[in-house]
Amino acid sequence: MQVRANGIDIHYTMVGEGPSIVFSHSLACHGGEWNEQVQDLSKRFRVVCVDTRGHGQTTAPAGDYTLDQLADDMKAMLDTINVKQPHFCGLSMGGMIGQAAALKYPGIFKTLTLADTTSRYAPEAKSLWEGRIKTAREQGMGAIVQGTLERWLTESFRNTNIARTEEIAGYIRSTPVNGYAGCIAAISKINTTDRLREIRAPAQVICGELDAGTPPAMSQAIQKAMPGSSLVMIPNAAHLSNVDQPEAFTRALTTFIAKHS
Repeated sequence: MQVRANGIDIHYTMVGEGPSIVFSHSLACHGGEWNEQVQDLSKRFRVVCVDTRGHGQTTAPAGDYTLDQLADDMKAMLDTINVKQPHFCGLSMGGMIGQAAALKYPGIFKTLTLADTTSRYAPEAKSLWEGRIKTAREQGMGAIVQGTLERWLTESFRNTNIARTEEIAGYIRSTPVNGYAGCIAAISKINTTDRLREIRAPAQVICGELDAGTPPAMSQAIQKAMPGSSLVMIPNAAHLSNVDQPEAFTRALTTFIAKHS
């Protein structure tokens, strides 16, 4: 399904009945990242998966995006489809969008789950991001697939879940370069750590213990900056902890939501 919101066409899926949960995906992915959670949670929740600006079937304008802009997209889309105060779960870039939206629009979410994400990058990360953009622009998105998969998923998952791994590789390849570069411009500048204490929604942080993209120390910093929040570390999971260990991830999410429902 698509809606016109905040000046772009935003694609989303919505399945199931019950309390609403909104999922926001990582960079170079789309709503399909959450297939394992949708299959389980749609039996008792209304599950909404959003394709971020520049990803999936959502419009991919040229130029740099900002986190404020991505938060505005989220707010405008939820208003347009009349989803009020959903539970929110965002992974990596999705977690950054969740932070930005919760700070800009207090009360927008009933609960906030931030998975495998960060609230601040070190200055030296700038050259890393610039290198990835250069590779994508000069060689195409296919050139970043292998390295991305190695950061996102454990070797054991990649070797035993070949079909799902290739599906995610397809998500990366199909991401528009404009969307990839535009979102990197947004997330690379994230600096919310000192403001996280302003968020009043119950919050949980989840991280794969083997996450090399946003290592556990980043999740620990978020949890420390949010009084009353909790932290769940998922064993044998890398950056896409929801894919690597879907049962453990979904259990952590639903246990937290039940506590605050």
